[in-house]
Amino acid sequence: MDFLQTKTMLIITILLIGLCGICNVAQSAPNTNITSVLCNSGIYTRGDPFAISLAYVLNELTAVTPSKQGYNYQNISPYPNAFAYGHATCNQNLTSTDCKKCLDAAEFQMLSTCNNRIGARAVLNDCSIRYEQYPFED
Repeated sequence: MDFLQTKTMLIITILLIGLCGICNVAQSAPNTNITSVLCNSGIYTRGDPFAISLAYVLNELTAVTPSKQGYNYQNISPYPNAFAYGHATCNQNLTSTDCKKCLDAAEFQMLSTCNNRIGARAVLNDCSIRYEQYPFED
């Protein structure tokens, strides 16, 4: 075999190995199976200042938690008329993108189950999110 044939065979081998590597890239997704959803018995009404505070807290939780080291974030709304407190966390083995996906799913489950409640918590296999009208330890 001459030099040109050897070089061609080497290039083909490298390309085939590279293609095999691309085909075997594993895709994963966060486990969003629901463990529990709990709702406070208190209700807020339409136009209640708590609704504005809650929207702020939930937006911050889902936006900031995936960028925090350890995927663990607590916050409080800046509106003194009706404070809302929140906490979110994700499995540390997730990517930031998957943490965000999981928290979005948890928020959806929590809000659809606990519509207009002054406190709620959704625990999924890979993340959790909670809000209350009072400070809490998680």
